Amino acid sequence: MAVSVDCVVAEPAELGESPVWSVAEQRLYWVDIAAGRLHRFDPASGRDEHWQLPQQAGNVVMRAKGGVLLALERGLFGFDPARNALEPLYDPEPDKPDNRCNDGTTDPRGRLMIGTMRKQELGMRREGTLYRFDPDHSCRVIERDIWVPNGLAFSPDGRTMYFSDSYVEVRTIWRYDYDLATGTPSNKRVFVDTRGMPGRPDGGAMDADGCYWMAGVSGWQLVRFTPAGKVDRVIEMPIEKPSKVAFGGPRLDTMFVTSIRAGLAPGSEARQPNAGCLFAINAGVTGIAVAPFAG
Repeated sequence: MAVSVDCVVAEPAELGESPVWSVAEQRLYWVDIAAGRLHRFDPASGRDEHWQLPQQAGNVVMRAKGGVLLALERGLFGFDPARNALEPLYDPEPDKPDNRCNDGTTDPRGRLMIGTMRKQELGMRREGTLYRFDPDHSCRVIERDIWVPNGLAFSPDGRTMYFSDSYVEVRTIWRYDYDLATGTPSNKRVFVDTRGMPGRPDGGAMDADGCYWMAGVSGWQLVRFTPAGKVDRVIEMPIEKPSKVAFGGPRLDTMFVTSIRAGLAPGSEARQPNAGCLFAINAGVTGIAVAPFAG
């Protein structure tokens, strides 16, 4: 079928990331990391509104009790858009002021998996950690020594977790067996080594067929992998740096894609006037709902 790729929010973000669909609100939340902004897009009206935050915003997920859970520079916060109220919940790294939160997602039981990384403007180092933040607000280390945590997603049955490191010398997606009862990943193995592909693995998303979608940052494309790690489909994008896919709409069959304007390849700017914008794609694919954080 013909694939339509439409720019739906034309005001560009420096570092557009972390789109997540609210089933209850029928709206898409997303962040601009560099600007420290939380956005909410209404496809029915075409309106995109935003809230200015006091810190860089690495990730957003919905929250079962209402509002959203934000991963900011200095930890995890609840946020009520209706009251513009921010509630500190937990800082996993009070001793690491040079780090910030980056990519995250919830498992089917409403636990948050969230990664941290050294701020890029301070110089890259392998100082990130993957954490699990539970509904009782306890936090556990899952994995250390990460460059750029990304690509978190869960299979439709919740028994497989995906995770990637976007750093240029790593650019690998792994898969883990996942124990839903305990929230424990194990048996880490390579799912896809993207060296040799146009783009590095940024955000990940899961569709209803159990296939994994990679935003190929710096590669001008989205890539769908089968559960066996084989390339099944490629969607060419009009921008160099797609950052993450989220399935939304009443039937979860619209692919919303955030993107990045910062650090474009020199001389490519005229080719991609919509870099940093939010896109909607009709590709004949249905996604799965991402569980809200349960705490």
